[in-house]
Amino acid sequence: MNRFVISQASRCIGCGTCMAACSEAHKAVGLQSLPRLNMTKTQNVSSPAVCRHCEEAFCALVCPVNAITTDVANGRVVVDEKSCIGCKLCALACPFGAITPSGTSTAGVAGIRAITPTYSQALNPVLAWDVGVKAVAVKCDLCAFRPEGPACVQVCPTAALTVVEHEALCEAVAVKQQRNAKDGSGMSIETALATFRGRK
Repeated sequence: MNRFVISQASRCIGCGTCMAACSEAHKAVGLQSLPRLNMTKTQNVSSPAVCRHCEEAFCALVCPVNAITTDVANGRVVVDEKSCIGCKLCALACPFGAITPSGTSTAGVAGIRAITPTYSQALNPVLAWDVGVKAVAVKCDLCAFRPEGPACVQVCPTAALTVVEHEALCEAVAVKQQRNAKDGSGMSIETALATFRGRK
């Protein structure tokens, strides 16, 4: 099973610190600066949606140029931004909405003077299209280039984000199953993870 970042909605305050840290960390190494987290907010809850690095990743299965691959050794699904052709199939296939197309305008570069059309910021990036922009798939890569791990987890002021390892997830599922079998409480996976961490 792969590693991934999970968010506890009960702790998230929707401050966006995780998104800013993600953007800065990737921009510093020459990758697309769009945050790899998509913040979802309702009237009562906020929580970032992050790639789950699925074992049978639909995004990798639909990629026509194999720009998305599974790094089995490190338990993550990786996008090669140089190989991506920007077809957006991966964004459509992702069940978590964790892939967003992003690109940098080439207007004014090398004599190209195409005027980039504007559109509502409310328009989903999967539907957006800009003249002179090659959009590539952008998703969480667990900040593999950072020895200290994902930047979002490190900066979260309420510790709402954590990296879930295979062992912890299996233990959390076992805790949840035992509790639910015992009293039918319907414990959430976040509570099960917290219970498991409390046992350590």
